[in-house]
Amino acid sequence: MTVDGSLRVIARAKAKPDQVVQVREILTALVDATRREPGCLSYELLQNHADPTDFAFIERWASPAAEQAHFLTPHLLATLQQLTGLLASEPQICRYGVVR
Repeated sequence: MTVDGSLRVIARAKAKPDQVVQVREILTALVDATRREPGCLSYELLQNHADPTDFAFIERWASPAAEQAHFLTPHLLATLQQLTGLLASEPQICRYGVVR
């Protein structure tokens, strides 16, 4: 955890090669609703230039509790349902605190 109590998260999802466009649309639709969540300080979706199947969310939350509440929101639950069968592997979620 950072000195100010905030949490940084990198969440990666890898689309099946034939599902990149659909996964991109689903993930893009998640951004605005998540940015409006209490405790969401920053939420960006990135797509790898060298590997278009590779997506990453770079997130900053006010607290670990705010990030955990994100997993209970209707928009995230709907997104996870929509992604069923479209990803090459399970999403990877890594949580970080600023060292300096």
